[in-house]
Amino acid sequence: MNMSVNNLNQQQIQTREQYKKAKGDALEQVRGENSAVNEKEKTKAAPRQNERIRIRLIPIWLRLLLLAVFTVVSLVAGAAIGYGVIGDGKPSDVLKESTWTHIRDLVQKK
Repeated sequence: MNMSVNNLNQQQIQTREQYKKAKGDALEQVRGENSAVNEKEKTKAAPRQNERIRIRLIPIWLRLLLLAVFTVVSLVAGAAIGYGVIGDGKPSDVLKESTWTHIRDLVQKK
């Protein structure tokens, strides 16, 4: 029984309910058992699959906030590594305004 459910049905399964149904169908085919499901039950199950509501573990607004926070943290960490480890300064000096004033003056050649 190494064949996957997707290979048996030749279709991509999109929801958990479809996966469970396809897996159950595949097991029945392998065992040779036929379930006694009538047409009314099949038609009741079809609209229910389309009404599936996705509940996100992390809301989108929190994802955007985390993206902004991680971006700022990575920029500060990169500047500290570049200025302190690769350069000749102290990593904590990257947070001082005088450091950035000096860098800006070097770039603008004042």
